[in-house]
Amino acid sequence: MARCTAPVRGHSSASAAENCPACRGRGRYSGGYSAYGTHSSPSYTQSSGGSRSGGDGSGSRSVKAKWSRAGSTVFYTPAEVRALTPIRNNVENLANEKPDLRDVFLCHAWDDRKGVAKDLHDLLESRGVSVWFSEKDAGLGVPLLRSIDKGLANSRVGIVLVTPALLKRLKSEGIADKELSALLARERLVPIVHDTTYEELRDVSPLLGSRTGLDTAEEPMADVADKLADLVSP
Repeated sequence: MARCTAPVRGHSSASAAENCPACRGRGRYSGGYSAYGTHSSPSYTQSSGGSRSGGDGSGSRSVKAKWSRAGSTVFYTPAEVRALTPIRNNVENLANEKPDLRDVFLCHAWDDRKGVAKDLHDLLESRGVSVWFSEKDAGLGVPLLRSIDKGLANSRVGIVLVTPALLKRLKSEGIADKELSALLARERLVPIVHDTTYEELRDVSPLLGSRTGLDTAEEPMADVADKLADLVSP
């Protein structure tokens, strides 16, 4: 069976869709889709500046989300806005219902705790984001699924830092699709792919890999932190 060349974010143009062996003639383009995304109009405004190419069929980063903080210079692709809008809606609801929650829960592999996970943690806190982080908030040896569940219970948004080390952990723990599906259905999980690819993630976890998120191969970790800070801002 022919495989789609853009299974997560879709094709950015009609010609790209026609060149895909799986989507030829189906018109699957203009920002793509997410298996857990929303079909409503994206919450963003077009900008004439700050355009950057996503380089992967996801469109240019030329729009601002309506939830962006005053003075923010962060730009998104339409696909990113569509994926993040339901999460932002949950952030706003939880901010009113449970004001004492942390802004972000950072889920990561144990091997990343003193490296890239600590770097992301520090970038977020430097932007005023309160982070639930295992190095200071969780005990040793907590199963990944339980860690995610507990972290989400104490935070408004869950960030899953997908690295080669996390992929190994996902394989070893064998998280069931139905369990991960329940977590994803809350519209509160955002994957951040670092030093790996969405294709490799889908090989390990098709459900998590189907979620449109952010990728440090497309933009620096500092820019990812800016987007997350915007996402959880009051």
